[in-house]
Amino acid sequence: MKNSLLALVGFLLFMLGGCRPKTVVVEGILPDNIRNAVAQYSSQVKLIEENSKEVLNPRTLDKKGNIVYVSYSDWTSGFFPGSIWHLYDLTEDEEWKTLAVKYTEALDSVQYLTWHHDVGFMVGCSFLNGMRVGGMDYRPIIVQAAKSLSTRFREKAGIFQSWDADRGWQAKRGWKCPVIIDNMMNLEILFEAARLTGDSVYYTMAVSHADKTLQNHFRADYSSYHVVDYDPETGEVRSKQTAQGYADESAWARGQAWALYGYTMCYRYTYNTKYLTQAQNIYNFIFTNKNLPTDLIPYWDYDALNIPNEPRDVSAAAITASALYELDTYLPGTKYKETADLIIETLSTSAYRAEEGTNGFFLLKHSVGSIPHGQEIDVPLNYADYYFLEALMRKRDLEK
Repeated sequence: MKNSLLALVGFLLFMLGGCRPKTVVVEGILPDNIRNAVAQYSSQVKLIEENSKEVLNPRTLDKKGNIVYVSYSDWTSGFFPGSIWHLYDLTEDEEWKTLAVKYTEALDSVQYLTWHHDVGFMVGCSFLNGMRVGGMDYRPIIVQAAKSLSTRFREKAGIFQSWDADRGWQAKRGWKCPVIIDNMMNLEILFEAARLTGDSVYYTMAVSHADKTLQNHFRADYSSYHVVDYDPETGEVRSKQTAQGYADESAWARGQAWALYGYTMCYRYTYNTKYLTQAQNIYNFIFTNKNLPTDLIPYWDYDALNIPNEPRDVSAAAITASALYELDTYLPGTKYKETADLIIETLSTSAYRAEEGTNGFFLLKHSVGSIPHGQEIDVPLNYADYYFLEALMRKRDLEK
């Protein structure tokens, strides 16, 4: 009863939340990054528009340096359109809005995917940004995507199942109901659907998943497991493992970033201080870790065997920086903006940011997809760019 009452109170507070005000670019590190992003993405779009009759969605580079394009059903499909929305927000140039609408609406079919737990990423980064930044009426798509995601909610466990246990390489792991820490990021689309419809069922499911993840995904030091497998019939935890990290008991860097961002976002919608506290605890784990390099760009796993001779993961750093700018809005005057600023300063150097005309027209270098799978090692990734641009927007908003 107490939990139900708290959920109801949280939902009512959440429904009263306001919109982000429009702000202007400030002087400093921002103009140079915006100029670089405009140059790179202008070249990226020109390459697509001049060589294809269909909308292409760049994700990364292959081992030969060729741009890899993905279909609408790829989990990363929302990031490139989302980055274009970010550029529109940062520049207020209507040409970017026109392109953002085109590349976003090419993903229309995503809203109906029920086998994909990442519809939150795919629709949130594209259509939700179109609503927030561009004033587009994508409400039906947001709600339908939330309905599709809701089919993956497992009542007994109180969580959203991430991967289908009978698909591809996942089938070999013996899982029944695997949940990955990444899934915290998909909750935003549910919170938004609750706001748009007034239907608290989406809110309740999102809170349930956040609470179960908080309960079962974290160790005593607030590092996160990558995968927790549940029994969908009893709701009990069957195992705690990894898929993309170094080992089951290691701290996969991007997973820690997803967790930090996810619980900061959950506080935005619920005002529940346990989520704010969790974000702070995750921050403390990351930034007191003995294996974090002094430039704050983490190795792909904090416990990888050959540190310091391990690849860095710029995507984890970009996600973390964006999360910290938001965290600073709830705890102003703390260390969070200062840390984010240091990360952004590092990412803006030639060591990590690509020169114009290079890197397949992506912004950032040196990210990692999945070393255990031998995929996307030391390459640009579209989601590293997305969260870097989002971090720039949030930095601007804090400094206006």
